[in-house]
Amino acid sequence: MFTGIIEELGQIRQIALQGSSGQIVIRAKKVLEGTQLGDSIAVNGICLTVVSLQEDGFTADVMAETIRRSSLGHGRPGELVNLERAMPATGRFGGHLVSGHIDGTGKIRSCRREENAVWVTVETEPEILRLIVEKGSIAIDGISLTVAAVGEGWFQVSIIPHTGEETTLLKKRPGDQVNLENDIIGKYVERLLGLSGTGREETGNRKGSLTMEFLKECGI
Repeated sequence: MFTGIIEELGQIRQIALQGSSGQIVIRAKKVLEGTQLGDSIAVNGICLTVVSLQEDGFTADVMAETIRRSSLGHGRPGELVNLERAMPATGRFGGHLVSGHIDGTGKIRSCRREENAVWVTVETEPEILRLIVEKGSIAIDGISLTVAAVGEGWFQVSIIPHTGEETTLLKKRPGDQVNLENDIIGKYVERLLGLSGTGREETGNRKGSLTMEFLKECGI
């Protein structure tokens, strides 16, 4: 489990893929502190398992599902990436619940400055957008952010100077791809209510036992 508070910017040293799987080598420093083989590190929001450690980096396996769901397959040597170690039980919860399991990708539509902040507009697919709500949480490339606005096919976040300096987001350009992870609480609520991607209750075996009628009967 992660919080979406980026610890440092790492750099892709190497990506070696055979088909749609392989390994990635990341140059890093801070996230190596206390890290052991088998630990989890989020790379641009993707939870990866450390399989080997070097003095100035680490190696992680990458499976085909990760390549399908994320932007990692487009990564190139020298590219900067957001890094965060898994949160320890004694750690501070600074962001929001982030699993490191990417739901899909979005595309930067525009960046617009407003005084000390930058508005970033991201386009994405309906199946991801349906769980994005204004003032809710979203993880973009592993960064815990608050949704400022939602429209047809897009959503916006507002980036403060500190976030812009400490992460890769404002280094992106229109057309660049980003990893997106919806708020995990929203996903569980959707599943418990038995809702489909259209927002209607599902029928058949997948229909949830928790319905709006049940909630009304219980006074919720």
